[in-house]
Amino acid sequence: MLHLSQRQSLQQKLSPQQIQYIKLLQLPALALEQRIKAEMEINPMLEEGLDELDEKLTAETADDTREETKEGEEKDSKEEEYNWSELLDNGDDLYGYKARVDRSAEEDRQEYVQPALDSVLESIRKQLAFLELTDNEELVADQIIGSIDDDGYLRRPLESIIDDLAFNHGVLLSESDIESVLYRVQRLDPVGVASRDLQECLLVQLDMLSAETAGRDTAVEMLHRAYKEFTMKHYEAIMRRLHIDGEQLKEVYELIQRLDPKPGEGAFSASSNYVTPDFTVRNDDDGFIIYLNSANAPELRVSKSYREMLEKIVAEKDKAKSSYEAETKQFLKSKFESARWFIHSIQQRQQTMTLVMHEIVHQQEDFFKLGEGHLKPMILKDIAEVIRMDISTISRVVNGKYVQTDFGVYELKYFFSEGLATDDGTEVSNKEVKAIIYGIIVEEDKKKPLSDQKIATILSDRGFHIARRTVTKYREQMGTPVARLRKEIVVS
Repeated sequence: MLHLSQRQSLQQKLSPQQIQYIKLLQLPALALEQRIKAEMEINPMLEEGLDELDEKLTAETADDTREETKEGEEKDSKEEEYNWSELLDNGDDLYGYKARVDRSAEEDRQEYVQPALDSVLESIRKQLAFLELTDNEELVADQIIGSIDDDGYLRRPLESIIDDLAFNHGVLLSESDIESVLYRVQRLDPVGVASRDLQECLLVQLDMLSAETAGRDTAVEMLHRAYKEFTMKHYEAIMRRLHIDGEQLKEVYELIQRLDPKPGEGAFSASSNYVTPDFTVRNDDDGFIIYLNSANAPELRVSKSYREMLEKIVAEKDKAKSSYEAETKQFLKSKFESARWFIHSIQQRQQTMTLVMHEIVHQQEDFFKLGEGHLKPMILKDIAEVIRMDISTISRVVNGKYVQTDFGVYELKYFFSEGLATDDGTEVSNKEVKAIIYGIIVEEDKKKPLSDQKIATILSDRGFHIARRTVTKYREQMGTPVARLRKEIVVS
C-alpha cells in the first residue's frame, strides 16, 4: 500500500566554484601547473601573462549585455555585473601582508634542460637484442617486462602470460617455455629484475657472482635449505643445519646484505621522484621571508583579443544579429564566466596557502631558526583556530605540499605532531620522542636487542611515560623491525 508523506530537511551543498577552489587547493605546485595548462587549452578566454590589461569593458557595457540577454531569454535572476578592474586585480594584499613569488626555480628550468634518459624498462628491452631470441620468445619477454611491478618484481602468474599470448597472438606455449625466457630476463641489468619473490631475487644475484666470491656457495645453500630461518634470523638453527660456525655465517650475511632486495625499485613508475617545494622560507636579519613558488602564483588574465571581440558584439546590440553571432556571444560570455571564477579560485588558493604557511612559521619559529630538535607539538586545530578556517582546509593545504628551509626540504605535514608531557611539565613533540627511541635502538646490544617493553621502561626512566603499544607504533612508523629481526651476528 502506497503512502504520501512530506519531510523537511536542511542540506548544505557546495557551489561549482567552491568545488573548483577545493580541488585547486589540494594540488601541489607541479600538479597545479598542469591543471592551469589544461584549463587554458579548453578556455580561449584564459591566458598567462604579465602585460597591462585593457579595461574598456565597463560596468555600463555589462549592463547593456544584461538588457540584451533579457530580450532573448527569460531569467529568474539578474546576471552579475562584470567589473574588469576588480576581476583582474593581482591580489597582492593577502590578509595584510605581501605574497612574494619566487620565480628563480622557473628561470632555472628555462636555463637548464634536463637530458633525455632511458627508463629501466627501455634499457631492459634494448638488452633483449643481445639474447638472440626467437619471435615467440620476444613476445614472451615483452609480456614479462610489461608485467613488472614498481619494485622490480614479477607477481603476475605465468599462466596469465600463457593465456594472453594464446588469445592475442595465437601462440601456444608451455610454462617451461615461459620459465626459460624468464630465466634470461632476470639476468639482465638490473640483475634480479622480474623475480617472483625475495628468495629467487637473491639467488639470481648470487648466481651472477663469481664462483670465487667468499661465502657465495654457503649463501646459496642457506637460501635453499634454511630460507625460513634466514628470514627469522634464527642464527643457531642455520648454523646447525648447514654445519657452519659463527664466522662463516657472518660472512654469508655480509654478502647477502650487499645484494639488492628490490632491483630497479621506483624506476618502473611513471611518476617522478623529484620534489618541487611549494614554499621557500628564509631567515634574515629582518625576520622570516616566505616565498610562494611561482607555479603556485601564476599571473593569469582574460585574453585581450577575445575581450575586444565580446566588447564589439555588445556595442552593436542595436544591429540585427545572425544566429551565428548570438552563439558567439553566448560562447564568449560562458568562457568569460569560467575564466573569471578560475582566476578567482587561483587567487583564493594563494591567499589560503600563504596564510597557513605564515602561521606555521610563526608557531614553529624555533625550528625555522635552529632546525631539527626544536619542533613544538602542533596539530591542525592550532592553525585553524588562529586563522579561522576549517580543519579540513588546513589538511588540504599541508597534504602533499613541501617547503624549502635553511635545513632542508620538509613536507608541511612534518610540522604537525602530538605533544607528550614530561616529568618536568613541559611538552615535547612525538617526533622528538621517536628520535630518542631511534637513538636507544642504535646503541642497543645487537646480540640482545631491546624489546618494546624495555624501550618503554628506558623512556620512563628519562621522564617520558609512554605505553609499550605507543613505542610499538612509533617504531613501526620509523620502519624499524622488531627486536628479533634487529639481532646481528657478533663473533667474539
